[in-house]
Amino acid sequence: MELTLDRKSPFEVQADALIVLEFEEQSSLPKGYEPMREAGELKGKLKEFALLHHVPGYKAHRILVAGAGMKKSFHSSDLRTVIAASVRFLKARHLGKASLVLPEDLSTPEHVSAASEGAILGDFECDRLKSDHAEDTPLASFHIVVDGGGDNLEAGLKRGRILAESQNFARALGNEPANLLTPTILADRAQAMARETGLGFEVLDEARMRELGMGALLGVSQGSAEPPAMIVLRYEPKHPAAGKPKLGLVGKGVTFDTGGISIKPADKMDQMKFDMCGAAAVIGAMRAIALLEPSIPVIGVCPSVENMLGPKAQRPGDIVTSLSGKTIEVLNTDAEGRLILADALTYAQQLGCTHLVDAATLTGAVVVALGHHHTGMFSTDDALLERWKHATESEGEPMWRLPLGAEYREQLKSGYADMGNIGGRDGGAITAAMFLKEFAGETPWIHLDIAGTAWNEKSKPHMAEGGTGVLVRSFVTLAVNWRD
Repeated sequence: MELTLDRKSPFEVQADALIVLEFEEQSSLPKGYEPMREAGELKGKLKEFALLHHVPGYKAHRILVAGAGMKKSFHSSDLRTVIAASVRFLKARHLGKASLVLPEDLSTPEHVSAASEGAILGDFECDRLKSDHAEDTPLASFHIVVDGGGDNLEAGLKRGRILAESQNFARALGNEPANLLTPTILADRAQAMARETGLGFEVLDEARMRELGMGALLGVSQGSAEPPAMIVLRYEPKHPAAGKPKLGLVGKGVTFDTGGISIKPADKMDQMKFDMCGAAAVIGAMRAIALLEPSIPVIGVCPSVENMLGPKAQRPGDIVTSLSGKTIEVLNTDAEGRLILADALTYAQQLGCTHLVDAATLTGAVVVALGHHHTGMFSTDDALLERWKHATESEGEPMWRLPLGAEYREQLKSGYADMGNIGGRDGGAITAAMFLKEFAGETPWIHLDIAGTAWNEKSKPHMAEGGTGVLVRSFVTLAVNWRD
């Protein structure tokens, strides 16, 4: 997509459609169209649209009046959503060239970034493997029009493109079927991206993991014919300062999850290709981090396996020894994500990470608790959590903190090992987090359960069905805004 910033009058813009924001308490309707408001045909509600043709005084063929909600509470994340929905509205009508009029008070780098993100995210489709693309009309160009505007708007445009393309990179990984995205292929994709962006790359194979003692991860992978991979991506700033923290991003990468011997129901098992969306988020974020160059070093660690049934598959009741040395009784083989993350969290600390944030499609329990609107959030460190909350709020990715009381640890007790890998149905998302806490140890740590937010079963007005790329932007903002 051609993405540009144009400093000109909106009346001079030539486009298939010119997008104009319409707020509930402040109208931007072209002269002569005020009766639409008076008649209640257009109220400025968020993602409410009206397409006007051949409006006098404008060179654009059409004006798309896009409802933006309440101006007093309007956030850059709302702009991202409105523009993504506008792009999808126009694409459905096979219009390929669009421009946005950005009001003077919104002509900031932050809003330019959000608008460009919205255009690129809204243009993404999940139909890469379809042979007939007759219905797919990608947007050829998107221009952000500012009449004047402040400084650094071009930097906002660049940032928006990097963030959105990195999020789409993660979404594309999440959409790949398991036969085309094995752990080995996921590692290959990460390596190709690392070469393009200058990231350091390493992958630990099965032999190396066995040598190190990653028994928790290897227990999960042993039922599959596909070998596991521990993907490591490294970003080093050009001028690292002494004493800087090293941020570790850890992402669950189960490229397909049958549940193992504790097999899942057949209904919706096809969606278990998205059980690697935590890893996809980390890989996508590392792409953007490499291009935006924050001042702190960042390491991405993505343990990747298939959880399959086979002659060598892990059994309920098996006991494995993790990289940390702690033993785990595997009471349910479908609680596999926490097992591979256990070894990944330990390994990230061995690599020198001083702060850890992990992302995983970990539990159905978090979906029961929070639905599909908020990511479940757990933390052992309020200072790190405060940084994280600033990042997620600026990027419009809703989170909800859940408790980590010591009483939940009691549910993980085992008579045969240091702990079991499940704690029963009650508080399932919390006991899963408590399990991971054992392996984060004293390192400041955040756990993000994205089981409800990583995947859209159906298309939304602003986003295609499939992988959402949730957390990519927040991960990047956390690293870029780290100041001490």
